[in-house]
Amino acid sequence: MTNQPSAEQQQSTGLPYETLPIVESGQTFGFLNGVRVLDLTTSVAGPYATMLLSDFGAEIIKVERPAGDDARAWGPPFLHGQALWFAAVNRNKRSVVIDAQTEQGRADLLALVRTADVVVTNQPPSVQKKLGLDYDTLKQEREGLIFVAITGFGLEGERANLTCYDLIAEGYSGIMDITGPAGAEPQKIGAPAADMLAGQDAAMATMAALAGRHQNGGQGQCIDVSLVESMTRFLSCRISPYLGAGEIPERTGGRDSVIAIYQPFETADHPITLGLGSDAIWSRFWKALGDPEFAAREDFRSNADRRENRVEIVERIQSLLLKETRAHWLDVFRDARVPAGPINRVDEVAADEHLRARDLFYAVEDDEGRILPQIGLGIRINGQASTARLAPPRLGADTQAILRDLKPSE
Repeated sequence: MTNQPSAEQQQSTGLPYETLPIVESGQTFGFLNGVRVLDLTTSVAGPYATMLLSDFGAEIIKVERPAGDDARAWGPPFLHGQALWFAAVNRNKRSVVIDAQTEQGRADLLALVRTADVVVTNQPPSVQKKLGLDYDTLKQEREGLIFVAITGFGLEGERANLTCYDLIAEGYSGIMDITGPAGAEPQKIGAPAADMLAGQDAAMATMAALAGRHQNGGQGQCIDVSLVESMTRFLSCRISPYLGAGEIPERTGGRDSVIAIYQPFETADHPITLGLGSDAIWSRFWKALGDPEFAAREDFRSNADRRENRVEIVERIQSLLLKETRAHWLDVFRDARVPAGPINRVDEVAADEHLRARDLFYAVEDDEGRILPQIGLGIRINGQASTARLAPPRLGADTQAILRDLKPSE
């Protein structure tokens, strides 16, 4: 159930989140109902993985150090004292503060492990072993435990104990070397791509392991996810041509692809993207522009031919698109079934009516009445979107309740 903010709420600060529908008692997908996950992670990748699991129904207990998740301090910006980076990846969780370096904290943490189906950590393997939070130790506490490690370089190998952030992983993966304008310096992707991809991989592997547990007599698993490897796999369609044909891609500002015409273009006002990915689309495009003869030229017959003559084609397209506005061309290409779109700013994305209609953006209210924006799962099942059960937790808000419910260790 959702409610639109009142006019008074909308006028209180003028911030964009105040226009979002407020979810009350939201419902996540229930496929993982009854699954308990201990989230021992900080920052983005691990919390994103567990948030994804929560959107499919898992119960997430976020175990934090006394200082809290590192991302709680990542700001500004903050909203109601909450770091918005933290709020983006921590809905549907309960926060428990435990100092695992004390005797009581260690006992509490192991008691929680005994109640869990899944434990997720992002500590390097040497730190896991030092703290006694590695798979070999924890599986002695919980039969059938699914242990998920999200690290920079994996649990094995000479780099296993190196510390890593998204930026470092992007550099290792090769994505930075091919991102940016031709001749410019390498660029990081404008979002924590390695973190988000690794988190998604961890969630996917966890769900597979949970499904497999029903087939293998309840056997546990040790899942090893690496930021660098998740980010490198993202480049599969770039690495494969190198391995098979020796082609090393270079920075081109997004103006080069195996598809001959697959890039942004300027119009009379705002830029658009254009992808002519098949012979049929190539023909429809030029018919829409009123020049089917250009499309039919012998030297443009195949995609390979068009790649050879890309400079001439791009110059011709650009000269024509500058004659009309973006809105005009998007209407033309929509009617002609030619893939094209705007290059949106973040504020334009957040205001996109289609995305809002699909419940991708909403707000949740915490137990003190404070409203926080959320970006949804982006997956619909049987016509329904998953929405939040709980707002991102305040540090330690659930410590007493959860620890009180623990059964005494046997």
